[in-house]
Amino acid sequence: MGDTIRWGVLGAAKFARDYMARAIHAAEGATLAALATSDPAKAAPFAAFAPGLRVHRGYDALLADPDVDAVYIPLPNHLHVEWTKKAIAAGKHVLCEKPLCLKAAEFDALIALRDQSGVQVAEAFMIVHHPQWQRARALLAEGAIGRLVHVHAAFTYDNASDPGNIRNQAEMGGGSVPDIGVYTMGSTRFVTGEEPTRVSSKITREDALEVTAVVDADFPGFTYTSYTSMRMNPFQEVVFHGTEGVMRLDAPFNAGTYGEARIELRQGERTIRVEKFSADLQYVLQVRNF
Repeated sequence: MGDTIRWGVLGAAKFARDYMARAIHAAEGATLAALATSDPAKAAPFAAFAPGLRVHRGYDALLADPDVDAVYIPLPNHLHVEWTKKAIAAGKHVLCEKPLCLKAAEFDALIALRDQSGVQVAEAFMIVHHPQWQRARALLAEGAIGRLVHVHAAFTYDNASDPGNIRNQAEMGGGSVPDIGVYTMGSTRFVTGEEPTRVSSKITREDALEVTAVVDADFPGFTYTSYTSMRMNPFQEVVFHGTEGVMRLDAPFNAGTYGEARIELRQGERTIRVEKFSADLQYVLQVRNF
């Protein structure tokens, strides 16, 4: 493999084109080597920033490419397990978009395959690589807000006008929880190091499609509430409320796109500190850390 990991991307997804493929190309120790798509027109924007890109007409052809060390999988949710397994079988390292699996039990089989093969397999949970979230975890551990009592998280957008979007297709693993629920709950688990002991939810559906979820949970040391939605005005924030202060994160999930990533610390009735963070590092850092 050498010092540079040669990456292939399965499918010309918009998110891959606009974010992750560019991050792979920009990350130290990585190069975007190959793309699998049957549509040459979709390959052109990738080749524009990655000269020498090899384009394969099928996913299997890319996995058979001996000059690809790792693959990034941005496929629809219901295809993640299938193609992660195939990539592992081909001896490729795998970075798969979240959710890696749609059912908890599916993780065990993937972990076993990973352990048997010796390849790296990771879910693309990019926010933990962002300095905003690493700083939030450190501040909580330092006691900046005293004892944590409650966490509240929100992440919403509205794609009702785009019915063809895979997030609006229940049979493809669509819904707000599979798409963005990992951010509200996962970020809380990352910062606190705790796991929930009880979780309940109130779900709003359009036919079989979950479009809004309000979640209530208990952790060993604190309580938690959140909501995610694909039918509400765009909004995102996470608030950690303690006995001696409040820590509020702005643009916690789409730094730079939604707004400036910031941490606001309050004690009493006044803001004591605001910390600002670079908005464009998390995807590049994710690739580098992988």
